[in-house]
Amino acid sequence: MAGALAWIDKMIAMKTLYLLVPLAPLAGALAAGLAGRALGRAGAHRVTILSVLVSFLASCVVLADVLQGNVFNGGVYTWLTSGETRLEIGFLVDRLSALMMVVVTFVSLMVHVYTIGYMAEDPGYQRFFAYISLFTFSMLMLVMSNNFLQLFFGWEAVGVVSYFLIGFWYTRPSAIFASLKAFLVNRVGDFGFVLGIALILTHFGTLDYAAVFAQAPAAAGKTVELFGGAPWLLLSVICICLFVGAMGKSAQFPLHVWLPDSMEGPTPISALIHAATMVTAGIFMVARMSPLFELSPSALSVVLVIGAITAIFMGLVALTQFDIKRVIAYSTLSQLGYMTVALGASAYSAAIFHLMTHAFFKAVLFLAAGSVIIGLHHEQDMRRMGGLKKYMPWTYWTLLIGAIASAGIPPFAGFFSKDAIIEAVKLSQTPGAGFAYLAVLSCVFVTAAYTFRLVFMAFHGEPRFDAAHPPHESPAVVTVPLVLLAIPSVASGWLIGRVVFGDYFGSAIAVAPAHANIAHMSGEYHGLWSYLLHGVSAPPFWLALAGIGTAYYLYRVRTDLPKRIAIALGPLYALIERKYGFDELYQWLFAGGARLLGAGLWKGGDERTIDGILVNGSARLVGWSSGVVRLFQTGYIYQYAFAMIFGVLLIMTWFLFLAPRA
Repeated sequence: MAGALAWIDKMIAMKTLYLLVPLAPLAGALAAGLAGRALGRAGAHRVTILSVLVSFLASCVVLADVLQGNVFNGGVYTWLTSGETRLEIGFLVDRLSALMMVVVTFVSLMVHVYTIGYMAEDPGYQRFFAYISLFTFSMLMLVMSNNFLQLFFGWEAVGVVSYFLIGFWYTRPSAIFASLKAFLVNRVGDFGFVLGIALILTHFGTLDYAAVFAQAPAAAGKTVELFGGAPWLLLSVICICLFVGAMGKSAQFPLHVWLPDSMEGPTPISALIHAATMVTAGIFMVARMSPLFELSPSALSVVLVIGAITAIFMGLVALTQFDIKRVIAYSTLSQLGYMTVALGASAYSAAIFHLMTHAFFKAVLFLAAGSVIIGLHHEQDMRRMGGLKKYMPWTYWTLLIGAIASAGIPPFAGFFSKDAIIEAVKLSQTPGAGFAYLAVLSCVFVTAAYTFRLVFMAFHGEPRFDAAHPPHESPAVVTVPLVLLAIPSVASGWLIGRVVFGDYFGSAIAVAPAHANIAHMSGEYHGLWSYLLHGVSAPPFWLALAGIGTAYYLYRVRTDLPKRIAIALGPLYALIERKYGFDELYQWLFAGGARLLGAGLWKGGDERTIDGILVNGSARLVGWSSGVVRLFQTGYIYQYAFAMIFGVLLIMTWFLFLAPRA
């Protein structure tokens, strides 16, 4: 009896912690947002940092509890009941969500601390802290959800808050344009996402994950008719619709165009969006939906090919950019492509592992770039940098750690996660795996080249900045988060044996026997050192070194060559530099089409039909009728007598000649 009571007490305590994880950042956001003026600048950052710290510590306790085998899946609040359908708020806390909770809250905590230094002189200081805490709350609600309703709430919430954050400096037209662009592109993806959820509710009768996953095998052969009565597999349609939502949130081709423009927001939010929150939502969602995707080879093939296209083609764009934040933004697009490829190859554990390692080293890269921007008085063009290593040593060494991890050099974190994805794709039998393998393998060279191009252009060589305003190292409130994020950028990859090749995720992820590529790789895993020795003899390692060597030669030895190569490549280089023309195409096709439609509705509908016919036309008709009637209302008796006689004549004519005979 005492044991049962202790277990009940523990469950109550854990449920309290589950609630504390998302609600603490929400409370901090409300305090800073509604009482920011009363709290002051220091009070706003203290309350939000404390709330995220509480959330992080609670997430660590939850992860430790989950690792002991305690999984929670239950409702917290019933919002609406319609017939047999219950719409509720609930949590699914297993090893997948617990890992995401720790990553999200840790990176968010570092970004909150960093923001004190970066936004110190900004008049919207309290508002910014309110937004980033609200952003953290939204992402936590998404990853902790146990049903599609709450998933959709968190999904839309991160989109709305990202709109506020990207357009935070609302006096800049470019920021307003970027925030609107992000909002609209995500609405395209979200339309597919909500269609997928609607199909799930229609055919499964529930929005609860567990109930849907339990019914999914029985629905594997079920078809629906689309487009002229052609039958489509129901699960393929559902999974592709859900993945369209992921393409928007995780910025996959061709819905990738919003992410580079999100650099118009302050650097802390760039780090938060790109590292641990919004863009990883799509990756997490597909991994969570693995019981559905594993039943649809067609959907997996779509995921695989889209990810491969994104990885290689966005990586090439990064080689042509000079804005330090945009280089890292296109790096994010490419790395998200890696994760998506892993999902398509059914290597879900490798995808989530790369999500984790990427969160750390990408946060380092973005925050270090922000430190450079602070030190150079808001200069972002790498052509006006150079020689920063001696001026900003803390920023340099932490960014170098992030760059090495991003390039995939052992024993840094990016090597382990990227190498696992490449091996899994190589073993995959999913249609499109051959193309995907060539894409991700080639992308290793490209990633190393653009990453160290940034390092050499910004921190090495002759100074190209304004000598009248020499750079300076950022304050400790900026550099300390960089150091704390650099540590897992090195060491988090060493968990590969447990997270990827072990049974860490358990039942949180489902993999069909035909797609068990990670299981096959696990049989050949013989420890960390053996994996390292194998890695240094494999093609990805040498491709990464070749990429670093190429960047060194082009940007340290023969600095005249990049411009000559760009001229020699001509139209091809111009095409890549212009991001393959997608911005112009969408601007002409969708924005221009919308303006043309609006002009047509304005001219044809409003001016001609409503104003011209219905409003002014009816007025003209009344005026004309009045003019006709006025001809008979003159006031002269003889005219009235004539009208009466003429009327009697008409009536007599009717009765004598036209009236029907009895």
